[in-house]
Amino acid sequence: MKNIHHLLVLTLFLTACQVPKSKAPVVKDEQIEKILSQLTLEEKAGQLNLIPIEGEPTEEHLQMIREGKVGSVIKANGVDNNLKLQKIAIEESRSGIPILFQEDVIHGYKTIAPIPMAEAASWDLEAIRKSAAVAAREASASGIQLTYAPMVDVCRDPRWGRILEAAGEDPYLGSLVSAARVKGFQESNPKNENLLSCVKHFAGYGATLAGRDYNIQDFSERELREIYLPPFQAAIDAGVASLMCAYTAYDGVPLTANKFLMQDVLRDEMGFKGLVMTDWETIPNMVKIGVAANDTIATEMAMNTGIDMDMTSKKYVSLIPHLVKTGKISEEQVDNAVRQVLMLKKKAGLLDDPYALFDKKREKQELSSERNIEETKEIALKSMVLLKNQNNTLPIQQEVKNIAIIGPFAKANKDLLGWWHMMGSPNDVVTYFAGIQKEFPNANITYAKGCEIDSFRVAGKELIPQAVNTAKKADLVIMILGEEYWMSGEGGGTASLHLPSAQEELLAAVAKTGKPIITVINAGRPYIMTEVAENSDALLYAWMPGTTGGTALGEILSGKFNPQGKTPMTFPYHEGQIPIFYSYRRTSHAFVPGITPNRYSTTYRDVQNEPLYPFGYGLSYTTFEYSDIELSSSEMTKNGSLTASIKVKNTGKVKGNEIVQLYIQDVVCSITRPSLELKDFTTLEIAPGETKIATFTITPDKLEFIGADYKKAIEAGEFKLFIGTNSSDLKQTSFKLIQ
Repeated sequence: MKNIHHLLVLTLFLTACQVPKSKAPVVKDEQIEKILSQLTLEEKAGQLNLIPIEGEPTEEHLQMIREGKVGSVIKANGVDNNLKLQKIAIEESRSGIPILFQEDVIHGYKTIAPIPMAEAASWDLEAIRKSAAVAAREASASGIQLTYAPMVDVCRDPRWGRILEAAGEDPYLGSLVSAARVKGFQESNPKNENLLSCVKHFAGYGATLAGRDYNIQDFSERELREIYLPPFQAAIDAGVASLMCAYTAYDGVPLTANKFLMQDVLRDEMGFKGLVMTDWETIPNMVKIGVAANDTIATEMAMNTGIDMDMTSKKYVSLIPHLVKTGKISEEQVDNAVRQVLMLKKKAGLLDDPYALFDKKREKQELSSERNIEETKEIALKSMVLLKNQNNTLPIQQEVKNIAIIGPFAKANKDLLGWWHMMGSPNDVVTYFAGIQKEFPNANITYAKGCEIDSFRVAGKELIPQAVNTAKKADLVIMILGEEYWMSGEGGGTASLHLPSAQEELLAAVAKTGKPIITVINAGRPYIMTEVAENSDALLYAWMPGTTGGTALGEILSGKFNPQGKTPMTFPYHEGQIPIFYSYRRTSHAFVPGITPNRYSTTYRDVQNEPLYPFGYGLSYTTFEYSDIELSSSEMTKNGSLTASIKVKNTGKVKGNEIVQLYIQDVVCSITRPSLELKDFTTLEIAPGETKIATFTITPDKLEFIGADYKKAIEAGEFKLFIGTNSSDLKQTSFKLIQ
């Protein structure tokens, strides 16, 4: 009787969890329909199967390809290798359908660009697009047709390791970066030199819980729509070919089985018509987290949600025929998913000439070409952010005779590449030491490692005295600190945001020498820079700048390139402030230094309320002065527009680029709104003594918000408008939206 009761409970649970059958779009094409009509059910399931083949393929891999049970492959690289697999698929399988080769080409293939977080710090959409185009040229030349990028997960917790792969905390900036990267991958090169793009992870994966990967979090539909969906919409509008669902859940339902998000929102509202794939083994993951009793039920749930491709778990290829035969899913559903896969292969050019994409000569010419290296250096230069420059310590004058370079990352190579460095080789990396050496050939340059990096533990202190002695003999000290490549990235969550090992102790000891100190940070996330900044005369955030990182650093330190990057994330003053971001919703108990009593306001008793460095912050080797804002009108209609202009003068001695930022606040709204929202920005190149005007057009879409019914709305009333150099240093005016 007890067993019958348990069976009844299980049946009721499974019935409650039953996902309605997918209403995924039907993509029909004459060539594809002809191929589809010739496939067996087992071969159709095979087309939905994405398997990993890293290194030499096994006989099992080869047999699966011969039997038509493999539609796509991940982790197989190089023309020679992939062409062999492709020939087996075309010439030895009954269907003869080519394989679609996919890979994690995140920020470069052979020539590695700065991590995406760093690229976002450039605020240069054209440079970001060009960087993605470099990655596409190199990867496509090596037999890859699809990349799992861009990752567009907005995140506000720097403890999360995957934040290096994102564009920061702001959905507006993140949306523009998303579109630029999609266009860079998919349409910036000649035919056969582009990559299909897969935007990820849909949706809300960046709402990390405690900074740990794969955690199931929970957040409101408002947060979903205001923060996490806009960068995906931007990718869709840019024509992204495919989308990957997240490991996690929304409203308690895993994304792999979430009808609301994957169908109602993604397909019906956002208009996505491309292929949807799982992340790595997310179908059997539903069994692990306890929402499916077994793999068969999990596979049924995924298919009925409209998931077209199964990454690595082999559940589709092994279980779909059974599910069709038992009536759990229809063959029509399978056909629609296969159509999506074949459409990707058609877009890649595989259905017309499957061998044209495998050209050994092009591969040799393209990888690490001079053009690719130069364009990668451009984005590396623009990505580095100058956070402090006391007494004009930078740029370094060529007259400096003795330079000490100290720190565990001075001669590092692999650590400049980041976690996702594909075929990038440490041997190709220009180290920071080499880049500085090249720019200062007449200086006597000495080196001390300073400390070892032994995991995150404080270790290697015995090297500090030697580093101090090296510093004492120098006129200037360059400290190069940070984290190793594996310390961030997927699975790279950290509880502490202080520099690992004894690096902060090393810096403090060197600072006691009284020598001028320039500190450079190699990292994949914003670290707590409070004590580092205090012990440094200049502070430059290099991020993980890629293959050309050392060259870029040398050119910045010498003044050959004037830094222009701005932070795409808020840098906390203290770990306890996390999550900290510029666009908090307004509160009745706002904290205003010097005005609001501390006790009854939304602040801390023990540390300052403000971050160390705000969103959009970054210095230059020159200075800029902003005038007051001029509006074309003090009123605007819901169908009209107005312009906002501001004069920016270069008050320094060298030419510089200034990223001028525009923010808006809705003064009275039926929904609680952020105190500030980034709505536009532009870059001005200004010569010394020159004044230029930044002009912005304010259109109704910049005033929209998500209403109580979760639809876009706009309300008449007063709006505050801010323009300035970062989210904390702004000029202000206001206007009214009238009916």
